[in-house]
Amino acid sequence: MTLQQAQATVDEWINTVGVRYYGELTNTAILMEETGEVARLMARLYGEQSFKDPQDAATAPAQLADELADVLFVLICLANQTGVNLTEALRQNLLKKTGRDAERHQNNPKLQ
Repeated sequence: MTLQQAQATVDEWINTVGVRYYGELTNTAILMEETGEVARLMARLYGEQSFKDPQDAATAPAQLADELADVLFVLICLANQTGVNLTEALRQNLLKKTGRDAERHQNNPKLQ
């Protein structure tokens, strides 16, 4: 699925199953909430924190995938609501990063 297809698919879902988009501020708050859920799982899977229930560790990779998809879904909603073409935005962002960081990372001893 391309970004353009994802934007169209989310828009169709919102307008049929979801009834309508939440307001932009509400979706921003939801995005932060979902990002926090990703952070919680990352801290337990790859950081020093542990799961309260050790059995949760077994389902954590699937939970992480689901939470990342939630972040992407809400991000796409915000893009749709604000008229952002994510394909073009990502293309422009990569051009910016390529120009700005053409030598920066190559010369970073921390990355060697």
